[in-house]
Amino acid sequence: MKNNKVPYYDLYKKMFLIRTFETRLLKLFEEGKLFGTTHTYVGQEAIAVSIISNLIDSDVVFSGHRCHGHFLAKENDPTSLLAEIMGKDKGVCGGRGGSQHICKNNFFSNGIQGSIMPNALGVAFAEKYNRTGNIVVSFIGDGTLGEGAVYETLNMASLWQVPLLVIVENNRYAQTTPIEHNLAGSIVDRAHSFNIKAGEIESNDVGELFPRFKDIIDSVRTSNSPKLEVVHTYRLNAHSKGDDFRNKEEIDSWKEKDPLKYPLQHITNAEKDKIELEVVKSLQLVEEEVNSMPFATIN
Repeated sequence: MKNNKVPYYDLYKKMFLIRTFETRLLKLFEEGKLFGTTHTYVGQEAIAVSIISNLIDSDVVFSGHRCHGHFLAKENDPTSLLAEIMGKDKGVCGGRGGSQHICKNNFFSNGIQGSIMPNALGVAFAEKYNRTGNIVVSFIGDGTLGEGAVYETLNMASLWQVPLLVIVENNRYAQTTPIEHNLAGSIVDRAHSFNIKAGEIESNDVGELFPRFKDIIDSVRTSNSPKLEVVHTYRLNAHSKGDDFRNKEEIDSWKEKDPLKYPLQHITNAEKDKIELEVVKSLQLVEEEVNSMPFATIN
C-alpha cells in the first residue's frame, strides 16, 4: 500500500539509518573501540525525520546532546559524524567536538541543556532581517524546560516575531528523573504565556507527523513568527550508554510503538529488505573508512 502524500520509503530509509548508526555506537563501546559517552536517539527517529524532511537546505537546525538523529536527518553524513565521535581528524569538527558538539553547514548542536536556544533566536532574527525566507528549528527536550535561557528565548522570539520553530521532544525523562517529578504545569501553556502559538501530539508514526509538520513549517515560514510544538514520545534506550533504571514493563509497552514499525505498513517486504541491506552495507563501509583515519591531534 502506498501513500502519495507521505514518502514512506524515503522516511523509513532515514529512520533505519539513524537506528542502525546509533545501535552500532553502543556496540563499539562494548567492544572497547569507543570512549566517553553518547546519547542515542533510538525510539525518537520519526520526529527528526518527519520535521527535517519538510525543511529546505538553507533552513537552520539547532540541537542538543541527543543530536545524532537530527544531524543524520539533516546532513545524511554518517562518515564525518562517526569520525567525529571516534576522535578522528576527518570528523565533522576535526575530532574535537565529540558526540554532542557538531557543526556543519546549517546544523549546530551543543551538549549544555538550553544553551543553544539564544543562538537559534539570533539566527532566526538574522534570517528575518535579511528576508531570506528561511526558518530555524531548535530541538530541545522536556528536561531542558528548567533552564532560564529557554524562557528568555521564547520571550524575545515573541517580541521580535522571528521564524523560530521550537520542538520539545518529551521523552518523559530528564536523564533518570520522570517528568512528573521534574516539571509542573503544561509545556504548551509555557509558550502561550509568551503569546506564542503552540500545539502537541503523542505519536511515533511518520504517517501522522510528516504531514502535520509540513503544515506547521509552512505556517512558520509564511507568518515569519515563532511556534512551539511538543511531541510526546519515548526513548527506548538508556539516557546515555549507562544503566537504565526505568521499569521494564514500561519500556516494553513503548517498544510496541516503535517508530520503525509504522512505515512498514506502507512499503513492501522487498522494499524493506532493499533499504536495510543498503544501509547496513553502507555503514559497514563507513566504519572501515573511519577506522583507517588518523586520530585528531592538538597543536
